[in-house]
Amino acid sequence: MFLKDVVENKGRHRLFYANGKPFRRESDLQLLFRLTCFATLSDVGREVNDGRGPVDFKISRGALDKSLVEFKLASNTKLQQNLEKQVEVYKSASDAPNALKVILFFSDKERSKVFGILRALGSEESGDIIMIDGRADNKPSSSRA
Repeated sequence: MFLKDVVENKGRHRLFYANGKPFRRESDLQLLFRLTCFATLSDVGREVNDGRGPVDFKISRGALDKSLVEFKLASNTKLQQNLEKQVEVYKSASDAPNALKVILFFSDKERSKVFGILRALGSEESGDIIMIDGRADNKPSSSRA
């Protein structure tokens, strides 16, 4: 996923920080994702509601080629519940065969929390879950690496 590369390897994690503190709004992550999609030939819809609530993004190249993308911050108090059920409801409502769940974390503690939830759900190896490392303390400049 291009967004993961941009945040983890190209210094754009800085966009999520103000005065050294990470933002706590999923909408900030959604905005950055939307900016990375402007050159695509696909139709990218934000907050699309097909009857069971709005999914963050629905990406389509027609009725038979639809995918959903749902973003979550690791700090979300309902993360486990959302990972377990939310996207499946959206997939059924929109007839989308594919979905990605993207989780942004800002600390080792949040990373550990997410891995614990994924273990509990049996989803550690799931290809439809993308974790993005938004930590600022593990991305030294090349001269310090």
